[in-house]
Amino acid sequence: MQADFDRQNLDQWLAWLEKLHPSTIDLGLERVRRVFERLQLDLRPIHCVIVGGTNGKGSTVAMLAATLSAAGHTVGTYTSPHLLRYNERVCLDGEPVDDASLCAAFNAVEAVRGDVSLTYFEYGTLAALVLFAARQPEYLILEVGLGGRLDAVNIVEPALSILTNVALDHVDWLGSTREAIGREKAGIFRAGKPAVYGETDAPDSVLQTARAFGTRLLRKGVDYTWEEHGDTWTWRGHDAQGQALEFAALPRNGFPFDNAAAVVQALQYLSPALPEAALRQGLRDIVVPGRFQELRHAERKVILDVAHNPHAAANLAHNLRTRLGGGRVLMVLAMLGDKDSAGVISLLAPQADRLYAAPLGGERGSSAEIIYNHARKLGHAQVSRHDSVAAAFQAALADSEPADTIVVTGSFHTVAAVLELI
Repeated sequence: MQADFDRQNLDQWLAWLEKLHPSTIDLGLERVRRVFERLQLDLRPIHCVIVGGTNGKGSTVAMLAATLSAAGHTVGTYTSPHLLRYNERVCLDGEPVDDASLCAAFNAVEAVRGDVSLTYFEYGTLAALVLFAARQPEYLILEVGLGGRLDAVNIVEPALSILTNVALDHVDWLGSTREAIGREKAGIFRAGKPAVYGETDAPDSVLQTARAFGTRLLRKGVDYTWEEHGDTWTWRGHDAQGQALEFAALPRNGFPFDNAAAVVQALQYLSPALPEAALRQGLRDIVVPGRFQELRHAERKVILDVAHNPHAAANLAHNLRTRLGGGRVLMVLAMLGDKDSAGVISLLAPQADRLYAAPLGGERGSSAEIIYNHARKLGHAQVSRHDSVAAAFQAALADSEPADTIVVTGSFHTVAAVLELI
């Protein structure tokens, strides 16, 4: 398919990319690597990091980037999906790149693509790498889209990899057990390069992959630990030379301590001379849209969280139990059909005084009826069905009182719908 449209128009590029490949997901590196080699990009001067895992990838990328930026380094980030604008995926020093730069990068990919069919994500990954190769930031942090071993970002050779955790999600693509999923996600490890695993119970497949690759695997509970102390926490571990380190009274930022601790460990290898003040600033000042993001609308507190599987829902439930004051919790929930809605609802419904079920459109969307039925089976009497996320949010807003909190969750699409509305 030829790119027959205005090539200086980002919206037209994105609409064309959605039709270029017959499948939204087509795991494998052969096609994307072929085009990558034709581009002849020089990423060697850049310290690249690949961040994979089931949950916490976005906040891990953000904390890592914020800390390196606080130390005066230039940083590029590539994340997905976006909430409102595609530009959010490709950032330099915390700022999304402009439309013209993205269009130029897409044009560069198209100039060498030939007859290779690329998915939307693969094309976007190559375009991001074109842009970063031209701008040459000191550090480049790439978030895995799906899995790891066969994900498009894995064509890059990282200086370090971070695997946040392994839980059940995307089972149709990655396998139905933690062992199978762990094997796919650990595919971002590299021989002779360090990797950080951010939780205690690593699947055997992750450990086996690290041994097979010759990867220096740094694990929570083995190589580093953390302790919570109310509003602060302490990290203990070692630097790249094996010297014991401790950072006490670190600022709490609302993200899981496991993710923050993995970032601290990774930084000991990425930037050994990083000032402690920069570490504290990066951890303290970070805000990630859609990750327990708090804002005010119509004089009401609104929390946006993209939790879409049981692992993420458990973290959101913990935050709702421990970080809210008085008042009721009114929860707007909409999910994709291929997610474990029963597992998510079993964790989140007990935290809500009232649940507002909404549908998501598209081929993957789930109906409000499914959420409603799951909630009722759990004995949740205060649940209602609505025609859209916007309608559910407006109903919650109408029912709310000044002391209440409206929580919007279940999917990136759910959060994006409310962000567009407000």
